[in-house]
Amino acid sequence: MFPSSVVLDSMIKDWLLEDMGRGDKTTQGLLLLDSEGKAQWLMKEDGVIAGLPIAARVFRLLDEQVAFTPMVEEGNFYKSGTKIATIEGKKSALLTGERVALNLAMSLSGIATETRKYVDQIADLPTQFVDTRKTTPGLRILEKYATQVGGGVNHRLGLDDAVMIKDNHIQAAGGIGKAISLIRENIPYTLSIEVETSNLEEVKEALVNQADIIMLDNMSLEMMSQAVGIIREKDQRVKIEASGNITLERIRAVAETRVDYISSSAPITRSYWLDLSMRMVD
Repeated sequence: MFPSSVVLDSMIKDWLLEDMGRGDKTTQGLLLLDSEGKAQWLMKEDGVIAGLPIAARVFRLLDEQVAFTPMVEEGNFYKSGTKIATIEGKKSALLTGERVALNLAMSLSGIATETRKYVDQIADLPTQFVDTRKTTPGLRILEKYATQVGGGVNHRLGLDDAVMIKDNHIQAAGGIGKAISLIRENIPYTLSIEVETSNLEEVKEALVNQADIIMLDNMSLEMMSQAVGIIREKDQRVKIEASGNITLERIRAVAETRVDYISSSAPITRSYWLDLSMRMVD
């Protein structure tokens, strides 16, 4: 889900203002405001590329005449040393936008690279890998975009997208049945209702109360398999999501229980930036 220009431009302008302050004193001091230049972006390690269209927008907000030309496909895996983009335009725009643009692309490429590792583990199975709301405040829409580029599927973008009844909601309402009943009376009919469950009794209660999606949270593989069997026998319409303790080593075994989705925050919360660099060309 690539963000609209209205949302993206506003965010980038704030980030440029944070970095530039009252002006790029180094570039201005070199008297490079109007001279034309060219730069290349290079990969310094292997990984999946994400964020090039966003980086391009950084430069174009500084100078709409800048030509940012990707040399690779967004979402593909490339080796260290690959030239991924060329940039032509005013040297002032290239040098001033360098850090913000690189930071965004490096961060998003790191998330896409980590996501791909999880997706590859279950690529031959029907289960889909899904992200979560554990994102950096202010960067959610970009981090979820990077997850998508890496091959993952987006869960809800925010609290207004869908209903997810978690353990604290259940505790506050006095049970799964009460929580579903109260919420169903007070939400638009177009919203789906997902319920987090931690044992088989909760799974059965969610089924009886017609939850649309049932999350199997931090269950053992044995209990998860039992839960899937109960749900599939009772209602084929209900979607099943597994979450909690999802690791690269465990994700395939979880998928083999026949859940529809596996969600994890790991590609966002545990990824590291992919090392990219910009080099001016004579």
